[in-house]
Amino acid sequence: MLAPGAGLTAFPDVPDDVRTIDLAWNGITHVPDRVAGLGSLEELRLDGNRLRGLPGLSGLTALRALHLDGNELSEVPACPPGLETLFLYGNRIERLPGDLGPRLRHLALGGNRLTSVPAALWKLTALESLNLAENALTEISPDIGGLTRLRMLDLGHNRLASIPPEVGDLPLTDYLYLSDNGFTDVPAALGRLDRLAYLNLTDNRLTRLPDALGSMTSLVELRLYNNRLEALPETVGGLGSLRELHLQGNRLTRLPASLAALTGLRVLDLRNNHLSELPVLPSGITHLDLRNNRLRELPDSLAALTGLRKLDLRWNKLYDDPPVLDLLRARGCVVLR
Repeated sequence: MLAPGAGLTAFPDVPDDVRTIDLAWNGITHVPDRVAGLGSLEELRLDGNRLRGLPGLSGLTALRALHLDGNELSEVPACPPGLETLFLYGNRIERLPGDLGPRLRHLALGGNRLTSVPAALWKLTALESLNLAENALTEISPDIGGLTRLRMLDLGHNRLASIPPEVGDLPLTDYLYLSDNGFTDVPAALGRLDRLAYLNLTDNRLTRLPDALGSMTSLVELRLYNNRLEALPETVGGLGSLRELHLQGNRLTRLPASLAALTGLRVLDLRNNHLSELPVLPSGITHLDLRNNRLRELPDSLAALTGLRKLDLRWNKLYDDPPVLDLLRARGCVVLR
C-alpha cells in the first residue's frame, strides 16, 4: 500500500497480506487496531502525520522498519523484537522505555524532549546509526563505547558540557555531529577515529583543539565554525584526505604552516576571524573565503592557487589592489572585495 502525500485523513483498508505500507505526509490521526494483526507487514511508513498514539505492534514478527518521524507521539510504541529500523524524529517523547529491541540497527530519536536516556540504550550492540540530536541531554554515559558497530552518531543541539573519551572507541565511519552544545574542549581520544569522514563541532565554546586531531586521517570534511579558537594545532597538516575546512566565526590570528600540506583541500572558509596575514595555502583550493578579517595585504603565493574559482575578500581593508588579483581574475577566478 503506497500512498505518500495523498491527502488522506483516515487509515485506508489494506489487504491482510500487505508487506509494505507507506502513508507518509498525510493527515492521519488514528491507526486502527487491525494493523497490529498484519502478520506479513515488513515496513510501515507513517512519517509526517498527526498521530498521538499507535496500537501495540509487538506482535508484528515480520516488521523490520517503522518510520514515525514528524508526528505528535509522546511515547515510544511497543515494537516487535525483530525490528531493525525505528525513526521517531520530531515527536514529543520525554522518556525511553528500558527495552528498545536487541536487533535495532538504525535509531532516530532527535527532535524530542529527552533529558536523559536509559542505560539499556548503550547495550544495543547492533546499532549502526544513532540520532539523539535536538533534545535536552546534559550528559552521555561512557558506556556509549560499547556500541561496537556504530558508524553514524548525531548528538548535536543538546546541552552537553563534555564529550566522553569513549566516543573515540567507536568504529565511526560516516559522521559525528557534536554541534551546538557547551563543549570547551575536545578529548584527545577523538583522534582515534581514524576512519571517520565528517566531523561537526560547530557552535560550541572551543578554545583549543588537541594535537591528536591530526590523526583523523580519513576526514573529508571538518566543520569548526562559531567557536573561540585562536589557533589550530600544527598537526592539522596530517589530515591528508580533507576536502573542506570550515573555520568561520572564530578568533584565529594565524594559521599553521602545515596547512599547505593539505593537497586535497578544495574549500577553505576563514570568514569572521582575526587574520592579518596568510601562510602558503594548499594549491588545490577552489573556494577561499576571507571575509571580515584584518588583512592589509595579500601574499604573492596566492598566484600558486591555479584552480581557484572564487576568492572573497570583502570587509577587509587592503592597502591597494594587489597584482595577484589581476592574475587570478585573468584565470577566471571570481574575486569579491
